[in-house]
Amino acid sequence: MAAGEQASVSTFEELLELLRELIQIQRERGYLHEDQLRALSAARGVPLYHLEGLVSFYPAFRRTPPPGATVEICRDVICAMAGGSQRCQELMARWDDSDDVEIQEVSCLGRCDSAPAGAINHVPVAPANLVDAVQLAADLERPDTTPQQPLAPKSRRWKCDPYADPTMHYTTLRALSADPATIAATCLERLTDSGLCGMGGAGFSTARKWSAVADAAGPVKYLICNADESEPGTFKDRVILEELPHLVIEGMLLGALTVGAQHGIIYLRHEYQREQFALEQAIQTARRQGILGANAAGTGRAFEIEVFVSPGGYILGEETALLEALEDKRGEPRNKPPYPSTSGLHGCPTLINNVETLALATAIVHHGSEWWRDAGKDDFWGLKFVSISGDIQRPGVYEIPVGMTVAELIDLAGGMCDGSALKAFLPGGASSNFLPAAAVQTPLDFTAMRDAGSMLGTGAVMVFGAERDLFALATNLVRFFRNESCGKCVPCRLGSRYAVDLLEGVSQGDVPTDALSELTPLAETLQQTSICGLGQVALNPIESMLRHFPEAIPR
Repeated sequence: MAAGEQASVSTFEELLELLRELIQIQRERGYLHEDQLRALSAARGVPLYHLEGLVSFYPAFRRTPPPGATVEICRDVICAMAGGSQRCQELMARWDDSDDVEIQEVSCLGRCDSAPAGAINHVPVAPANLVDAVQLAADLERPDTTPQQPLAPKSRRWKCDPYADPTMHYTTLRALSADPATIAATCLERLTDSGLCGMGGAGFSTARKWSAVADAAGPVKYLICNADESEPGTFKDRVILEELPHLVIEGMLLGALTVGAQHGIIYLRHEYQREQFALEQAIQTARRQGILGANAAGTGRAFEIEVFVSPGGYILGEETALLEALEDKRGEPRNKPPYPSTSGLHGCPTLINNVETLALATAIVHHGSEWWRDAGKDDFWGLKFVSISGDIQRPGVYEIPVGMTVAELIDLAGGMCDGSALKAFLPGGASSNFLPAAAVQTPLDFTAMRDAGSMLGTGAVMVFGAERDLFALATNLVRFFRNESCGKCVPCRLGSRYAVDLLEGVSQGDVPTDALSELTPLAETLQQTSICGLGQVALNPIESMLRHFPEAIPR
């Protein structure tokens, strides 16, 4: 039976069941006992080794009973700058003899604007609570294990949101036509004219991606919103999901009607509990209004959206690793081709866009490409959500005209902290190249950043002041990629580990600085032999740091 035929006889819920069931068991029992895995294996007719493989791969699962409270503190670059690792060590010493409290360092929690980021039983806590021993002890006595409700509505207005009045949500779709063919033609025309690129980092043409899935043959198609942003410094999609979920939902439906998808999935990182609450509330509202369902927005087409909460891991942001997780497999990237546009989820044509892309697609379809052109600065087109963190006064998410310079963005975020001089910045997240302060007038644009020797990526700008140890920070970034490597590619698995050992050895004085010359051929090997982008960019931070700041090498 063909993959599309198989999918057509399965219910949508059945396509997403095994990992969800493991997550539910752990939620109820606190951990996964071998007896539970054996019972699930027998009930589902799934080999026990397959379940063991899933549980050992995804970091959200645990095999031992949890303590009364688990405190997680981010160890990655922005939180390290804010003293996260030091605070973690202090807390470990404070509760060293306690069997009821577990303190652990974790990878990025997606809250770099509140560094050092922490959570108790996976619920975010304010940085001040990590410092205030009395408050933290009180929190640990009454750990909150329920998802937080959304914050109070923000007073700010987003330029991309065409709906000043919440009762007018989804009128873009209703104003077009009830005919899916007309909707598809309008969407593709306006997206093509606008030149909208994917905002997840790759910068691929949105119109071309939608057209490829629309043209692909198959009775069943899927649309996936990739909401698994997990790279240090990147947290813009988190804010969009909480404050503009209706634009994401409408963008998904516009995309589904364009490509012929019947099912939509929002693949959400598990740390975004509060955002999940806001998102599911918006989905329920859309269902009540008839936007989703058997006759979505009165078009005669069925379209439904499900939220799938990731069991963890940065690698799941790679679209084919994400597909593997949705198929109840270990989240390891696939070889390409074939591409998801022709052979995606369960072998069916699948459209995958990130949160920001879908939200902006709604705005473009609503306003038209001329509005998009006029929204940019000077000769640039469009708007961009950027995350900015580090040594600046007001870290957060800003909606800027494309073409705004890094210097202007820093000013918008209140300027440098404590009057510090800018030393360096990363314009596109942990995987981009360091640029020196001299490049601060570079426009925030895909092409402009590439020409400057880096990349815009996800639009995650990290700012470093004059007193920062760039060698230590670059080592922290490479360590992140080592920690998050799925291990499928031998060069990535071993190469990233070797690089971290070398860098730590140089920092400690155990390895001569001449050994740093080994990084260039190692980086070339990883770029040429790694299946996915993680291995291909793992050494970008240290290579670019050494190129621009050789004086930062420990002597």
